[in-house]
Amino acid sequence: MITTWKTIIAGFGGQGVLTIGRMLAYAGMIEGKDVTFIPSYGAEMRGGTANCSTIVSDQPISNPIVSVPNLVAAMNLQSLHKFEKTLESGMFLFYNTSVIPETPKRTDIQIIPVDANRIASDIGAPRSANIVMLGAIVRKTKLLKAESVEGALAKEFYGAKAELLPKNVEALYAGEKYL
Repeated sequence: MITTWKTIIAGFGGQGVLTIGRMLAYAGMIEGKDVTFIPSYGAEMRGGTANCSTIVSDQPISNPIVSVPNLVAAMNLQSLHKFEKTLESGMFLFYNTSVIPETPKRTDIQIIPVDANRIASDIGAPRSANIVMLGAIVRKTKLLKAESVEGALAKEFYGAKAELLPKNVEALYAGEKYL
């Protein structure tokens, strides 16, 4: 059983990759785990490739930098090309088949295709493809409990954004159900 998850979530700016990373960190805190979250800000935020690294661990985290992740989620082709090669052998590569037309090349990793945009559109929440991906990650890896992630979503979607919570919770469970 993996006790320290070192994740890289990547995609175009605006796809919600930083939200996925934040939700992993918030849910980890809800479960009493040690967490780090490092977003990549800058020129890539709108249209370029954005990414974040999140560590969720049962033990103290000595280094917040993720250079060899055991989980990568690629929401676009550029991210797949950039981060597939960094993934630890035997570990998890999730990729969004809705926008990535090719299959990952490595044969020594677990490849999990997720049709995130289609699933999000099917439930009437086309902007929630990131949360669909998050649901798939939670289901496949058992890294966190879905209920903890739902609690994290409630922290993200409150106040003026509270009306977005129900569809995002639905997207979370649609991603879980997909696998």
